[in-house]
Amino acid sequence: MNIITGGTGKVGSAVAQSLLKRGEKVKIISRSSKDELKWKKKGADWATANIQDTKSIHEVFKSGEKVFVLNPPANPQLDTDIEESKTVALLLESLKDSGIKKIVAESTMGAREGKNIGDLGILYNLEKGIENLGIPYSIIRPAYYMSNWTTDLGNVKKTSELISFFPADLRMPMIAYQDIGELAAYLMIKKNTSKITSIEGPELYSPQNVADTLSEALKQDIKLKVIEEKDWFNTYISIGFSKEAAESYTNMTSISLREFQKNILQKVNLQKGKTTLKEFIEQQIKSLD
Repeated sequence: MNIITGGTGKVGSAVAQSLLKRGEKVKIISRSSKDELKWKKKGADWATANIQDTKSIHEVFKSGEKVFVLNPPANPQLDTDIEESKTVALLLESLKDSGIKKIVAESTMGAREGKNIGDLGILYNLEKGIENLGIPYSIIRPAYYMSNWTTDLGNVKKTSELISFFPADLRMPMIAYQDIGELAAYLMIKKNTSKITSIEGPELYSPQNVADTLSEALKQDIKLKVIEEKDWFNTYISIGFSKEAAESYTNMTSISLREFQKNILQKVNLQKGKTTLKEFIEQQIKSLD
């Protein structure tokens, strides 16, 4: 049995779909039973459990052999680093003595040791925690999510404006969550896989490429609005982030920008996804209709 944490989110759903397509047994963990019937119709088992309840999560893990681990994002109105560090600790505690034979975990391409740098530091700590469990594992380090550009697609369509924290012409590695799901499923099924695998899309794209692709797909002129670095913190505050979260996200974005500009991202055992930016955006617009 393959256990999927975050199984109703974009990446978790993609992992579950890919495994089911391969004829694998899947059990999804979710804190709500809202989507239980939908997934059972697809052939998946279901467990309703909250990540805060380590005993319940531990029992679910005991029912499987392999697990996909994704640390859930915290509410940005809170101190995201503190909240996400708590869930990392809870996940690691739930995995101890669970009988799981392999862990596949999602991290990020820029993961590194450090405090107050958002996911870069939090997911690095998750990596190290998994390493210390003594269970066979594979870590996925994805590039910048294509879905970061489409989280507010309805508003982009309404305002004809796309917001970017990166320069218009900055070419960046990006990846579709469907391709992360395919890679995760492969790593869960196969034995003796690499401990770290990076993944990016078939080519590099810039924020202007994103705006142009949206313009073509939506059949309207989408203007790109670039937020200057000096305005990042206040912009995060203006959209409802706590002071702590805004500072952490600003630091994370700054590190990412420097690495994109200098092309110095560490791409360990790099794999290429198949989904192009155009294909991804067209899929997202279709689901919006």
